[in-house]
Amino acid sequence: MLSRVHSGTLIGIDAHPIEVETDVFHGGLPTIAVVGLPDNAVKESTARVKSAIVNSGYPFPARRITVNLAPADLKKEGSGFDLPIALGILAALDLIPDDKLKEYLVVGELSLDGSIKPVRGALSMALAVRELGFKGLILPEANAAEAAVVEGVEVLGAAHFLNVAGFLAGRVPLEPTRPTIDPRARETGCYSIDFSEIKGQEYAKRAVEVGAAGGHNILMIGPPGSGKTMLSQRLPTILPDPVFEEALETTKIYSAAGLLGRNGSIMSTRPFRSPHHTVSDAGLIGGGVIPRPGEVSLAHNGVLFLDELPEFRKNVLEVLRQPLEDGKVTISRAQIAVTFPARLMLVAAMNPCPCGFRGDPKRQCNCSRQAIQRYWSKISGPLLDRIDIHLEVPSVQWRDLTAVNDGESSEAIRKRVSAARLTQLERLAGTGLYCNAQMGNRHIKRFCPLGSDSMSFIEKAVEKLGFSARAYHRILKLARTIADLDAAKEIQLPHVAEAIQYRTLDRRLE
Repeated sequence: MLSRVHSGTLIGIDAHPIEVETDVFHGGLPTIAVVGLPDNAVKESTARVKSAIVNSGYPFPARRITVNLAPADLKKEGSGFDLPIALGILAALDLIPDDKLKEYLVVGELSLDGSIKPVRGALSMALAVRELGFKGLILPEANAAEAAVVEGVEVLGAAHFLNVAGFLAGRVPLEPTRPTIDPRARETGCYSIDFSEIKGQEYAKRAVEVGAAGGHNILMIGPPGSGKTMLSQRLPTILPDPVFEEALETTKIYSAAGLLGRNGSIMSTRPFRSPHHTVSDAGLIGGGVIPRPGEVSLAHNGVLFLDELPEFRKNVLEVLRQPLEDGKVTISRAQIAVTFPARLMLVAAMNPCPCGFRGDPKRQCNCSRQAIQRYWSKISGPLLDRIDIHLEVPSVQWRDLTAVNDGESSEAIRKRVSAARLTQLERLAGTGLYCNAQMGNRHIKRFCPLGSDSMSFIEKAVEKLGFSARAYHRILKLARTIADLDAAKEIQLPHVAEAIQYRTLDRRLE
């Protein structure tokens, strides 16, 4: 007898449909063969499937069983094929009807006792079900809340193999899972840190607010103890609410990477990733025999914080250039090429020299000119060119450090940032973009017109400071964000002047 069960496999962060064909022969030696480019986890499913069927009370045939995972030229990985293979064997033996099987896509890992364990990529599977037109998705109960955020898909979570087999036979009901939380709701008050804890540094806090409002990359330069790390760690507390599409994109990446919490359904806050400087280029950008997302993709729609930037290996930093420009990462292997989204806000911090005290009026720098040059040479010009805001963070003054009054709270700053982002969302509606930093040249030309006085001012700045074309466009995007914070419809001269002030390294290179 022959049976067919619909399932899926993850390639990158997207689910691809797989048809599990099961044929039970009456002759030949009793064995199970799985074909169709399975990896080791799929090949080992035969032992799990046999034990799960027997321990669930069903007879296991002493016959030759062939399982084909079609299309056969697509690599299959993971343990999510256990449940569809087990159901395929029962359907081939006429122990369960196959009429309902045609309506559902099935994924799940089986324990030896028949219980169903969670799998990676449940959200991607649900999105594939909706796209392919299936009635619903049968998957582990632990993944049901995650998949239920996809509207228009009947999500059936099951804790045991008997529940699924009984449902298909019409003996056991499986209730569709509803979202446990409003997917458009934001978790407020979930931060234990606040911007009000930062003493002084008003100029730096203003620059960080501008960066958050437009999603601009920031490089902070200052001596040890000046507050660079404090500013960066508190940046998520002022970031605007993610729109539903952004939250869904981010959740999809974490689901495929197996990093999504089992009890949550969708990530309602923006990610903040802070890898150690010993991270490899594959760890940062993604990789592996079967490509997996790296830190830049895990920071999608959020923040990637690189502390002590020159301590990262130069080849690791150079791989950032493409995702910072394109908002995506393509990883090519001999048999497959996978593209991961990587639309992020880069925040980096560094000292002005190896000892950290260059330019400090109170402490002497003992670094030689050659040592300083070697220190800065680890960061290439093209990478610096892709950073919108170059921010000098001086040491905190004693009167600021001992001030009794707290600074402005994160909540107050977030209100201004959210209002600016809302303006950008309305302006960029229909473009697939969410903030000013993501604008391309044609969007800049359309949304960032300058008056004659502003154009004359920026022309003189470009000639004097030698800005590159990329730096010029980033200044325009910064000016647009500053105007949005001021609720101004047009970019004015003060907005352009402030944007140019954030190109510290360009002025230093004069």
